[in-house]
Amino acid sequence: MDRMFRVMAFWTGVFALMFYLGHMDKTALLFLGQTGFFLLLGYLRLSERMYIYVFGAYLTVAFAGFTYWSTFMMTPGSGGH
Repeated sequence: MDRMFRVMAFWTGVFALMFYLGHMDKTALLFLGQTGFFLLLGYLRLSERMYIYVFGAYLTVAFAGFTYWSTFMMTPGSGGH
């Protein structure tokens, strides 16, 4: 299970690099932070149950953040401008 967190760190690192190259600096920093988080967890050697709990908490926070952002921060009809 710890290897899967290192795999997620790799892919979030790839996304961070691509966002940075696309001049999306805030998003690149967000994904760089996730990369560090996943890399740290990948080397902690937790039990499999604890990895599942941490991943569930991560998904809960990510879903709540996405819902908050899409509901309150995005303005309808803005078209991304």
